[in-house]
Amino acid sequence: MTRAKAEASAEKPGAGSEGRGRKSREHGNGAPGVTAKTERTWTEADGRLMEEIVSRANMMKAYHRVVSNKGAAGIDGMTTGRLQEYLHREWPRIKEELLLGTYLPQPVRKVEIPKPNGGTRVLGIPTVLDRLIQQAVYQELGPLFEPGFSASSYGFRPGKSAHQAVEAARTNVADGRRWVVDIDLAQFFDRVNHDILMSRIARKITDKRVLLLIRSYLQAGLFAGGIISRRSEGMPQGGPLSPLLSNILLDELDKELERRGHSFCRYADDANIYVRTRRSAERVMASITSFLEQRLKLTVNQEKSAVDRPWNRQFLGYGMTNHRLPKLKVGTKAVDRLKSRLREIVRKGRGRNLKRVIDDVTPLLRGWTNYFKLSEVRKPFEELDGWFRRKLRCILWRQWKRSFTRARKLMQRGLSEERAWHSAQNGRGPWWNSGASHMNEAFDKTYFTKLGLVSLLHQFHRFQHST
Repeated sequence: MTRAKAEASAEKPGAGSEGRGRKSREHGNGAPGVTAKTERTWTEADGRLMEEIVSRANMMKAYHRVVSNKGAAGIDGMTTGRLQEYLHREWPRIKEELLLGTYLPQPVRKVEIPKPNGGTRVLGIPTVLDRLIQQAVYQELGPLFEPGFSASSYGFRPGKSAHQAVEAARTNVADGRRWVVDIDLAQFFDRVNHDILMSRIARKITDKRVLLLIRSYLQAGLFAGGIISRRSEGMPQGGPLSPLLSNILLDELDKELERRGHSFCRYADDANIYVRTRRSAERVMASITSFLEQRLKLTVNQEKSAVDRPWNRQFLGYGMTNHRLPKLKVGTKAVDRLKSRLREIVRKGRGRNLKRVIDDVTPLLRGWTNYFKLSEVRKPFEELDGWFRRKLRCILWRQWKRSFTRARKLMQRGLSEERAWHSAQNGRGPWWNSGASHMNEAFDKTYFTKLGLVSLLHQFHRFQHST
């Protein structure tokens, strides 16, 4: 192997897990794990940020992050499992294009997913190669911008979480700010103004190759139905770079709210501002709406935005009580969404063994209770437990079909012959019978616990004791 080939091989992101690539700073292993201590400004004078992006150490981190995340293929059909082989063959050319500023991303694959409140959300799935490059860019841009972000911004940031945002919201209300300006941005990711966003990025980044690359990602075409449509505004959700870019743009809103002395919590494009009087809240709503529409060219959804009491609104799935020291609780919309997802699983499981249905819902129930572990009101957990056990009893009643089978199954569970036959022939529907006393006695809570059903109420009490 010649020396040139050896060097080229050593620079390939998939070639190995260790190396001596030059690296000016460390930046975690990927988007959620970024840590920044102090603000960096060296690129303003150096202008060689692209060299840092394509350095071996940075690309190796990006590579391992993208491979571990897996994810769907883009328009070229390449999976993460084939990325290493592709990079061994093509990385020298790709790296040269990035350093020359001539690299062009491929269009993103359009995917529509249903929103909880109706409608669809459009995702743009980049190719695996473009996800790798975006991740590498993110790892270098993160330490430059992160230190300047507001402490009241919680979305897609290292060391920040939705739970912290919810706790901060409760603290604001407990401090006497018992009016909220709930701002909802209409189709935020579809309406981002490219020029405004790029001007904010250019305040810290002077390497024109990086600026050109970011703009090319913003303008990457959207592939759907065999047609590629160009983008003049908005940015596709689905790539590693999108969360950082959204925070860079909305940091302008954060700085304006801080300048005015407002208490607020923002998680991505979901912002709540807390004030003491209704009059102040209405004034803030009008002025901030004007700021967003004129300065950032974003549209406020007037139907979903509101001035109201905090306990009448929901923030990141949580609601709160109207006590002087509010208690957090599960929001009604979150309960409805969980029921909807459980109905889908139950509908598919009508012809299957009940144990398999329970196994299918267990990860969902555990994840849901873990997210709402800050809740201090037990009622939603208790009601959901009872509702889902009834859904499972309904599956059994439907599966039995014939009166003879129903009577036999009830007798097997300990009911008398007379009562079993009377219940089996009552002429009522499956849902009524699933909530009736004969099914509750025959298939009580203990029966479902032995099958492995997670009790939401038990999880609630466990989290309460742990805190």
